[in-house]
Amino acid sequence: MFTPEKIERLESNEIFVFGSNLAGRHGGGAAQLAYDKFGAQWGIGEGITGQCYAFPTLDENHNKVHLVNIISSFVKLYKVANNKPNFTFYLTKIGLGIAGFKVEDILACIRVVNDSITCPNNIMFPKEFCYG
Repeated sequence: MFTPEKIERLESNEIFVFGSNLAGRHGGGAAQLAYDKFGAQWGIGEGITGQCYAFPTLDENHNKVHLVNIISSFVKLYKVANNKPNFTFYLTKIGLGIAGFKVEDILACIRVVNDSITCPNNIMFPKEFCYG
């Protein structure tokens, strides 16, 4: 199962994982949707708020974070998902919009993380982030 292309509503046990900036200014793209519809809190750039998980792809000044930071953020997301096994986490196409990463960049980060820890089965990925 993959993350749906368009998410307009969530069940009570579902979490919307969106690309954020570390300042928590959710003013565009999936971050705006998270803020408007799913309870993302202004000023929180990483972690769970409402039915969301903010995944930083930009720093406080809206500059791209380094890929090592993306790897670290995946490790944090995996830990949270492991601690909430009754929740489904829908990872959106983090980093591909405003942050300007390429699919290959994010896939490389996912591979590095998956080589060291097991991905929780309650995280759904967009098709673009799946590899064989």
